Amino acid sequence: MKPNFDKYPDGLVPTIVVDDKTQQVLMMAYMNAKSYQLSLDSKQTWFWSRSRQELWHKGATSGNTQDIVAIQIDCDEDTLLVRVNPAGPACHTGHTSCFYRDIELNSAGGK
Repeated sequence: MKPNFDKYPDGLVPTIVVDDKTQQVLMMAYMNAKSYQLSLDSKQTWFWSRSRQELWHKGATSGNTQDIVAIQIDCDEDTLLVRVNPAGPACHTGHTSCFYRDIELNSAGGK
């Protein structure tokens, strides 16, 4: 079983990365067929950078690689959940997770 890369025009599948030990959501990125295969082959996360329009090996420059423990696919085969052992922070800001900022519900335009 593999993701349905043809479901979206750009061939990108949303990929949620979770720390396998803490269960903390670390980041969300996109994989295309090539980055998915590179991830399977190397057992480390690879993504497609939409801003740079190129393949991106997580941690290639920072050293904060992510060793893959498991990959799960959702029921529609169009979203991945990747469980990793991170070698450092996931966020380019140095935070453990890219999700480090809270939004106050009463000030977010809700009722």
